[in-house]
Formats: sequence, C-alpha cells, structure tokens
Amino acid sequence: MFGRFYQNIVLKNPKSVLIFLLILLFSFGFHSKNFRLDASSETLLIEGDPDLLYLQEISKRYGSKEFLILTYTPNEGMVSNTSINNLLSLKYKIQSLDWVHSVITLLDIPLLNSSDEPLQQRLENFKTLKDEDIDRERGFKEILSSPVFRNFVISEDGKTSGIIVNIKENKEIKYLTDKSKKNVEIYKDKIKKQNHLNILEIRDVIKSYEDIGKIHLGGIPMIADDMMSFIKSDIVVFGIGVLLFIIATLWFVFRKLIWIIAPISSCFFSVVIMMGLLGLLGWKVTVISSNFIALMLILTMAMNIHMSTRFLQLREDYPNKNTFELISLTTNKMFWPILYTVLTTIIAFLSLIFSEIKPIIDFGWMMTLGLITSFVITFTLLPTLINFMPEENISLKKNESSKITLFFAKISENNKKTIFTLTGIIILLSFIGIIRLEVENSFINYFSKKTEIYKGMKLIDEKLGGTTPLEVILKFPKKEKIISEDDEFEDWGDEEDQNDQKYWFTKDKIDRIASVHNYLDNLPEVGKVLSFSSIIDVATLLNNNKPLGTLEMGVLYSKIPKSIKTEIIDPYISIENNEARINLRIIDSQKNLRRNELIKKINYDLKNKIGLNGDEFKLAGVLILFNNLLQSLFKSQILTLGLVIIGILSMFIILFRNIKLSLIGVVPNFIAAFFILGIIGLLGIPLDMMTITIAAITIGIAVDNSIHYIYRFKEEFNNIKDYNKTLKLCHSTVGKAILNTSITIVFGFSILVLSKFIPTIYFGIFTGLAMLLAMISVLTLLPTLILLIKPFGK
Repeated sequence: MFGRFYQNIVLKNPKSVLIFLLILLFSFGFHSKNFRLDASSETLLIEGDPDLLYLQEISKRYGSKEFLILTYTPNEGMVSNTSINNLLSLKYKIQSLDWVHSVITLLDIPLLNSSDEPLQQRLENFKTLKDEDIDRERGFKEILSSPVFRNFVISEDGKTSGIIVNIKENKEIKYLTDKSKKNVEIYKDKIKKQNHLNILEIRDVIKSYEDIGKIHLGGIPMIADDMMSFIKSDIVVFGIGVLLFIIATLWFVFRKLIWIIAPISSCFFSVVIMMGLLGLLGWKVTVISSNFIALMLILTMAMNIHMSTRFLQLREDYPNKNTFELISLTTNKMFWPILYTVLTTIIAFLSLIFSEIKPIIDFGWMMTLGLITSFVITFTLLPTLINFMPEENISLKKNESSKITLFFAKISENNKKTIFTLTGIIILLSFIGIIRLEVENSFINYFSKKTEIYKGMKLIDEKLGGTTPLEVILKFPKKEKIISEDDEFEDWGDEEDQNDQKYWFTKDKIDRIASVHNYLDNLPEVGKVLSFSSIIDVATLLNNNKPLGTLEMGVLYSKIPKSIKTEIIDPYISIENNEARINLRIIDSQKNLRRNELIKKINYDLKNKIGLNGDEFKLAGVLILFNNLLQSLFKSQILTLGLVIIGILSMFIILFRNIKLSLIGVVPNFIAAFFILGIIGLLGIPLDMMTITIAAITIGIAVDNSIHYIYRFKEEFNNIKDYNKTLKLCHSTVGKAILNTSITIVFGFSILVLSKFIPTIYFGIFTGLAMLLAMISVLTLLPTLILLIKPFGK
C-alpha cells in the first residue's frame, strides 16, 4: 500500500515534488539565520550536577569575578626601570578599555615588609613597587618570597608575572527572569558578541606591546571565544572539505556530471533544511556537534551512492525499461535496506542521550533528525531529479567490476583459516586494549600546541601555579567564644561586632586550616595552594617571625584596611558561615596526573590522615566538575553500548527473520568497533567527550554495509541457488557500492584532522579507521561466515 502511495504521489509527480521541496528549502533556509553556536563552559558540564550548584554557592559566598589573565615575561629584569614603566603603560592602556573594571599587576601588591614602621602604620599606609620612594629590589624580594604571591602573581624564577584583568559586571542579567527565556538567550548572544570584541581589543593592545617581552592571554572568556572561533572554522572547513571530497569521489565512481549534480543536490537540501530546523528548535551547535554538517553530508552521500549504483545496475540488467519503471524498481528494492540502515544508525546516535551532558544529548537528537531528513530527501529529490534527466545521459559507458572487491571475494572463498585466525588475533588485542582504557585527560591537551589557548595555559600551568582549580571547604563546629591570654590588644577596639570576629580565630581552627593546607601543598600534582594559613604565614613574617596568638589574629583582622581584607582575606574565611576555604590549582599538564585517583586520595587522606569527619569538609571546583563529566561519560557510554548492540541485533532479526543471519551480520561490525577501542587503549590515548562515542557511532554506521550486503545476497541467492556464485555477483555489484560509500565515509571523517580541537581530530582518525576495518570485515569475514554457516539453506 505504501509502495503504491509513494509511486502515485512522489514518482508520478516530479514537478510538484520539486516545487514542494524548493518551498521547504527556502522556508528552512530562511530560519537557518537563527542557527547558533555555543562554546560556553556550561556545554561541558552535567545538567543538574549537585557539585555545580555547590560551586556556584561557594563562588557567591567568597566572591568570584570574571577575569582575563596575561602572562608577562619582559626582555629585561622584572624590576628594571624599563620593565616597570612598560608594565605600567600596559596596565593603564588595558585599564582605559571600557569593559575593564580593574587591572592588578605586580606593581599593585601591597608591600608590608619594605619599611621599618610599626605594623599598624604599614597596614594603613602600604606602598607598592610603583611608588618612587620604595626600595624596589627589597620589595621584589618580599613578593618573590611571599607565601601568598610566589608562584601565583610571580613565577619562582622571578622572570614571569601575571596580570589580572577584571571585567566589569554586566547588571542587565539581573533584570531578566527565568520566565523570559528568549530574553536570556538574546542577552547571552549579546554577551558572546561583546566578549569577542573585548578579546579582539585586548589582543590589539598586546600586539602593540609585543616588543617589550612575551605576553600571552589566558582566562575563561578567552578560551570560550577561541572555542567559538574553532567551531565556526571547523564547520566551514569540514563542510567544504567533505563536499570537495564527495565531488571527487562521485566523479571517480560515475565519471558523469549529471551523477554528481543529483547526489550533491540531495546533500545541499538535507543540510540547509536541517540548519533551518536547528534554528527553529533553538538547538545550538557546540564543539561536540561541530562535525554534524560533515556527518550529514557523508551519510546522505552514502544513501545516494547506494541508490544511484543500484539504479545504474538495473538499467544495465533491464535495457528495455524506461526511466520511470527503473526508478520505481530501484526505490522498491532499496527502500527497506536503506530504511533499516537509517534506523540502525539512529539507534547508535540515540545512545548519546544517556550521557547526562546536554551538548552530547543534543548531538544525538540532531543526528537523529538529520538522518530522517536525509532519508526523506534521498527518496524524494533523487528520484525526481533522475526523472528530469534525458535518458541518453543516464547510463554509464560500462559497469566495470572492481578489482578490489573481486580480490576480497577470492580471499573470502579461499582463505577461511587465515580470516578466522586474524579475527581471533583482533579479538584478543581488542580485549587487552579495552581493559586498559581510561578517561583521564587534561583540558590543556585538547588544543594544538600552536594555539594561543595552549601557550597561555601551559605558561600559567608551569610558571604561575597550575590551571585547574580545586576548592576544599572546611566546616567548623558551632561558634565558641574563647578568651585568650593575648588581651593586650583589647584596646585596639572593643565593639560587639569586632569581638564576634576576633573570638572566631581559635587555635583549633587555625591548626586545622594549616594542617590541611600543608598536606595539599605537599602533593606533587598540586601547584599553588592559598588559604588563611598563607595569610598567617605573611603575618608571622611581618611580626619578626613570632607566631601571632589567636586573639591577636582576631584583633588584627578587625583592624586591617577593607581594601586589603577584601582582596586577600575574605576569599579564604567566612566567619558568618563558620567555615574556611582552601583554594588550590592542579598542574594540568603533568603527564602522570590521574584526576579521579587524586580526588579519591584527598578525600581518603583528609579523613584518615588529618582526622576530619565526612561532614567537616567538602571538595568543589572545576576539577570535580570535569572529573564528573568524564566518569559519567565512561559509565553511560560503555553501558549504553550494550543497548546499541541489542537494538541493532533486534533490527537485524526483524529485517531478516533469521537469528543465525542476524548474528552473522552484526559480528564483523562489532569486532571492528571494539578493535578501535582496543587500539585506543593499547596506544594509551585517554577517552574524552568525543572519542568515547566512537564505538556506538561506528557500529551504527558500519552495520549499513552488512544490511546492504545481506539483503542483496538473499535476493540474488533466491535466483542463483549457489553460495559461491552469489558471493562473486554480490562483490561485483553491492560490494562495489559498499566500497565506494566506505571510501567516502573514511576520507570524509579524515577531514576532521584539520580541526584545532584535538578530541575532534582523534574522533575523525579513529572513526575513519573503524569504518575502513568494518568495510574490510564485511567484504571478507561476513561472506566467509555465510559460506560456512549457509543461513539460506543448502
């Protein structure tokens, strides 16, 4: 019934169908202007992660500003007159930018040990390196030896300093409510555009100062902006690269312009309609889904090559049939195998929705809708365009057999033992590699060493105390007022709120902060550690190396100028919440770093070595969120791989109604997918947000070849009734289509190596390699199993 409906509505009305498709193209093309990109940090987080909510709470409590960071390595010594004047000039130039709130440099650090005045006067009238009457060498040594600023604002060798550029807070978001989602999205787009302009502006400033030394830009806003540029670049490069390769492949296969125009038209219609659909739905393309256009082109082309090849083969078999009859016969024979190839690939992409990470979930849905779009366009536009072709231009000169597929046919017939031996070795290597898989990888290594992101992060990582932040929040029992012997400081002030503050500083609290701080500081994976203990160390140095009493600390805290307190004390203690914050940064570029193990070790040691209860501390920060992301991906994708296997096997059983044949069909592709995972494990390449999806996606795409081969084998065997003759015929017909589509897919994925994002490069290389192995397996192992098991009867 469907066949008759399809024939009467679509095939017999090519003009109406073409007009309808053109209306669709222009309608969705109009909405493609709403096609959006997103490279914000939220795209790399688990939705509803409680650790994210806790980090947001902590950031609000202790203060968190959006900032950029510059690394400055002057040509001359750091405190030479030239270097200081250059740094001052750079600071004021950046400070003059409209969007900059403040710029903090080495020249703004309070020098509290650079004079012999009483401590209270030094606190109230502190000086900095930019003051003319200061001893700069003495001041620089103070900063260089400071427990707070060493390896943070200045590198240990004193050759590189950090410049913090605090960005003005945009208060517009406060007036937008959750109800006005559209307004929030408009605001976010506005912020992205403004951030891009800001980055361009500060890079222009840096460029004008490049003769004074080496300056690199870093910080979350810069990374987000560069990631956005990478996504735009990847979409353009992948799309054009894949398109050019597809044109070259079509020319190589068909050698006729008309057979290039028709499939390319299908690709163009599918991609434009899909972009418009994404614009309508408000789905944004992230770094994870940046290759969706390339994937759509590849998969649409695969469908079109199978359809076109079969049409031309039928043209050769039935020279007396007219074009309409041949199109009807082609669509009738190809509808079910292509439908099932689409459904099996959809199952693979739908497995991504179990990842808990919105961009990966969206990618799964994007490709699902994309495949449905491609399927519909292939079965409407391609037959329509063929209908318009002059009959004399349709046929090729001669449908020559492929030497490659004939070679595979001979191997399948004559080398069964070799094939099974190699398959056994591959299974063994896959098993060894898979048990070595891990998801430990560093964010810094997601980028090419040539990029500004990598250079800036690497320098900060090595010289300025690490890049990935981790917070340890210490929670204390209920407040108790403890009177100290050190009451000689009582005359500094005795107001009620000051007493509340000064009595907070008990010996137990100070000792606990110090013991946790020192433990973390001694971990080899940890760079800079900052806490209230760092401030106490500075105070001890200022007090002629005499430790301050607890009440003395409290009184000193109440007397410190607010400007100093806000910058260097309030970020590390919360008297109101009765807790302390220890901030540390992980050296992300360390080769042997194992984040998950480090988090477990810190949790274990704080309980068993430091003696804290589970409710007396909590870990938070970007390291925790990034680790949660990777662990979630590993669990969800490895587990859902089983669902993909079951789903695809079920599809085969429904399609072929033969369990033996279904098992034969899926095995070659499962082996290819697992072998790629094995290779990744054997090479010691950690899985990331993209490579972890390779196995599921490869199985989904690779089984298309099995479906086409088995479907054709079954059809031809019913006529020939001879396994060996059927094998040779299938290798010379559908085998040729499988070879051409597989080459298109393999080289299509290889275009991804042009990306600047390393996970995308790995995804392209390993998915392409998996597809190559799957093709070889389908043209060797699959026919060998068919000859051995004889699933169609003797």
